[in-house]
Amino acid sequence: MALLQISEPGMSTAPHQHRLAVGIDLGTTNSLVATVRSGSPEVLSDENGRSLLPSIVRYLPNGHANIGYKAHAHRTTDPKNTIVSVKRFMGRGLKDIAHVENLPYDFVDGGREGGHGMVQIRTVAGVKSPVEVSAQILATLRQRAEDSLGDELVGAVITVPAYFDDAQRQATKDAAQLAGLNVLRLLSEPTAAAIAYGLDHAKEGVYAVYDLGGGTFDISILKLSKGVFEVLSTGGDSALGGDDFDQRLFCYITEQAKLAPLSEEDTATLMVKARQAKELLSTNDETTVEAILKSGEIVQVTVSAETFTEITKHLVVKTMNAIRKAMRDANVSVEDVDGVVMVGGATRMPQVRRAVSEFFKTIPHANIDPDRVVALGAAIQANLLAGNRAPGDDWLLLDVTPLSLGIETMGGLVEKIIPRNSTIPVARAQEFTTFKDGQTAMAIHVVQGERELVSDSRSLARFELRGIPPMAAGAARIRVTYQVDADGLLSVSAREARSGVEASITVKPSYGLGDDEIARMLQESYTSAQGDMQMRALREEQVEAERILLATQSALGEDKDLLSGEEQGAIAKLMDDVREAVARSNDQSQDTGARQDVLHNAVQALARGTEEFAARRMDKSVRKALAGKSLDQV
Repeated sequence: MALLQISEPGMSTAPHQHRLAVGIDLGTTNSLVATVRSGSPEVLSDENGRSLLPSIVRYLPNGHANIGYKAHAHRTTDPKNTIVSVKRFMGRGLKDIAHVENLPYDFVDGGREGGHGMVQIRTVAGVKSPVEVSAQILATLRQRAEDSLGDELVGAVITVPAYFDDAQRQATKDAAQLAGLNVLRLLSEPTAAAIAYGLDHAKEGVYAVYDLGGGTFDISILKLSKGVFEVLSTGGDSALGGDDFDQRLFCYITEQAKLAPLSEEDTATLMVKARQAKELLSTNDETTVEAILKSGEIVQVTVSAETFTEITKHLVVKTMNAIRKAMRDANVSVEDVDGVVMVGGATRMPQVRRAVSEFFKTIPHANIDPDRVVALGAAIQANLLAGNRAPGDDWLLLDVTPLSLGIETMGGLVEKIIPRNSTIPVARAQEFTTFKDGQTAMAIHVVQGERELVSDSRSLARFELRGIPPMAAGAARIRVTYQVDADGLLSVSAREARSGVEASITVKPSYGLGDDEIARMLQESYTSAQGDMQMRALREEQVEAERILLATQSALGEDKDLLSGEEQGAIAKLMDDVREAVARSNDQSQDTGARQDVLHNAVQALARGTEEFAARRMDKSVRKALAGKSLDQV
């Protein structure tokens, strides 16, 4: 069997018909578009021979916009309407944006329920969302591709950071569709880089992909073997990148020059100077930042490479911590790693390369331009997805989902359906049942995170399955299926086996899940594991207590005549003991384990105390079933 049939049935291309598809690296600082020509991936250039498109959009009073280099020229003269690093705002609320006080934009909070609305920016051309801004960048790249290739595109693969959550991925897909692109796949940037290296150089083994771009950092551990690209684990920070190094240098310059609070124009001017200084310090021992501000102040600050390394040391350490976590998740050691691939323009900084080299005890691979490697890998994937399969092009791409996906069960517990770092696309199903007699509906609550309790997890969606036939508690069989597609986007369905009734939902996540929330979820899952398990055991015991109380009450209502008055009193006393234990189990001043033990003992006592009653009810049911029947009929 072939590893993967990438083209859809009936869509395989004829030898004379090459379907035009592109890979797009939608970057924080720069964006690129690439395609495959004559079997080789190449980046497409504009009419001036420039392959990079600055990810900048400037809005004009007449409603039009300048994109790329034209917009870049106005960063310091019109900062309010010139949007840079918009990728950092994708799928983010105002509270999620770092260094917001130093940004010149007039932000408008998205204002969705729960405070998770995606931030917007007020410009002279009206209020713009990050999706709209990104769509203009993507539309420019689409036009460049169609001009270069001379025809319309059948689709595009858009790359996203591996650590982008559902909200950020959905925002990126929305932007691409708004730009008139048929999205073939959202592809993780480190995986795209691995494709470019793996196919170009036929490498096999375990590889770390260190991707430090303008606004995001990703680390992925991949295993390349005989055409299979398997992501073992992924991690990173979608709010850490070259921009943060610029920001730190900007702060250093203002401190050294003893500058008062700056105007928006002066802040934009010095941010540009800081970025230029950062790039110069990659090849020089020192540089001098010189600027005449609008206020009339003259800035002249000399920065050495050693100083720059020192003031940004904490940023490099953050990337090293993410590497350690990703390697633990992948269950690999430094000795297991066969090579390191450097991706992203920010990896040109010597202190970054030095830290990565020292950690992995090897010289990282950087023989493909780190600015281009992601776009090239995306182009290779797009070419296959469009059906342009050449002989020997059978290979399998196995990406992963960054956070666990689960469902709320009775007692506010999380039952994980798809664990984090599961290979995608993936579909997992699990059966659940009803809690009460005659229950005809079930609420499905989809959650994301690593904790045991719903209250500690991220709510993604809710829907209801209605029309379940009335049955005894536990008799219904509801199969809940979670499907994560190749873009990392989730859909959930529920189906009752006996009646066939079903309901489903495609999860359109609320924008605004911060990377700090992802990091917090993962960290708390480690530090709180023992407490979580104790709390889970307590909640399960509370659910069992409620179940046995309901069942006993129902049985007494039907067959209490099978018991003497003394027996009824004894069972009533045991039920009261369980109710009291349930009430005491909610006293959080007491030890969780002790509360669970008391409740467990009370439930077991009630179970033992009703065993004889259960036996009598069983005898009655058997006698009723056999009444009036001969031995032959039985």
